[in-house]
Amino acid sequence: MILIGQYDSPFVRRIAIAMRLYDLPYKHLPWSTFGDADRLAAHNPLRRVPTLILDDGDALIDSVAILDHLDEVVGPERALMPVAGPARRAMLRITVMATGLCDKMVSLVYEQVLHDRPSEVWMSRCAAQITGVLDALEAQRAACTQPFWAGTAPGHADIAVGCALRFLSEAHPALHAPRRHPHLAAHAASCEAMEVFKAVVQAFDPPRRK
Repeated sequence: MILIGQYDSPFVRRIAIAMRLYDLPYKHLPWSTFGDADRLAAHNPLRRVPTLILDDGDALIDSVAILDHLDEVVGPERALMPVAGPARRAMLRITVMATGLCDKMVSLVYEQVLHDRPSEVWMSRCAAQITGVLDALEAQRAACTQPFWAGTAPGHADIAVGCALRFLSEAHPALHAPRRHPHLAAHAASCEAMEVFKAVVQAFDPPRRK
């Protein structure tokens, strides 16, 4: 399989970490959605990452679809998402909050760096959404008595939150408040201490207009 995208994207990074946890080998193409847009379009008409090219040449073009496929490949016993019931709903809720957080953080990056006059209204809205999600995740994490959300090993929710927090600290340091979110900070530290997280790291490099 071939994973396309740079590891400074929290979406690409979470796929790479999951693949390592699943022991699924892949080739990595660190293409940029800006600098390599035309090459990316040949596999993904949306020209975005992550994109995963399967061994049969088919391409999956969204992190949700990619992880759903990988869960199916490894089977329910090894999948990083519970198969059904309350445990699945709980992990999906955390995962969706984390990926939604990443969406807002990326949107705020684009607003700040791609416009001559960024919209203060839009940036304020994004900042409020980011802070609101962080507060909600902090409350969820504080109520969890296990090392990770689903037990003693990380699941998709843990990976998504860990990747989101690293991206937050690098892309929006002004919104990164470990003292306000100590349980999230501890969670991020636990994730980043794992070898699979250490193996998939790239310093954030904001997009630039040509």
